[in-house]
Amino acid sequence: MGKNGSNGNGKLGGVGSGYPGAVRELIERLSGLPGIGIRSAERLAFHILKSDPAEAMALSSAIRAVKESVRHCKVCFNLSDDDVCGVCANPKRDRSLVCVVEQPKDLIALEQTGMYRGLFHVLMGRLSPLDGVGPEDLTVGHLIGRVKRSQEADDGDGRVRIEEIVLGLNPTLEGDGTALYLAQELSSFGVKVTRLARGVPTGSSLEFANKAVLADAIAGRQSMG
Repeated sequence: MGKNGSNGNGKLGGVGSGYPGAVRELIERLSGLPGIGIRSAERLAFHILKSDPAEAMALSSAIRAVKESVRHCKVCFNLSDDDVCGVCANPKRDRSLVCVVEQPKDLIALEQTGMYRGLFHVLMGRLSPLDGVGPEDLTVGHLIGRVKRSQEADDGDGRVRIEEIVLGLNPTLEGDGTALYLAQELSSFGVKVTRLARGVPTGSSLEFANKAVLADAIAGRQSMG
């Protein structure tokens, strides 16, 4: 057994670890979170133990609320506490412009620039053949459906035709491959397909780019065709 009761594989040992069962369970659960090792989990567990009961219960309630009330927007797959997210429900957004991103966190990063006023579509990932992730594992079909339905819009039904798709995917090998695939799939619909300008460094993620870089990337987006 390693230090702090660890058995060397990231899990705590048995009763001999010295922790009460409830504390041991809490530490094991916390250590399963991304970027949280056993020592960090122990610090968090003891912080919770020492905190005011109301504060600890508030944390528990927040976790429960996230799992019970947060869902994906039925239009764009952004995180939402209603059927339609705040972005899609906002009548002031430009509905002729849709930016495609990989994850909700990328949408949030672009929103924080204040430079983009269109709608979004969240793929919930990116194509990765080596990992067995294909178009059917993403929301590609829903995106194509949105474009098709917008082209069937007329002046009387209140729908707006999508004129431009901005591919706001992360500048990685998989992200670029996904962008090329989407550009090809969308080429037959007569919509303008653009991508974010390379103000975002290749190999980085949108969530780590600062607002100025993202603002430049949006303003300088380039045609894929």
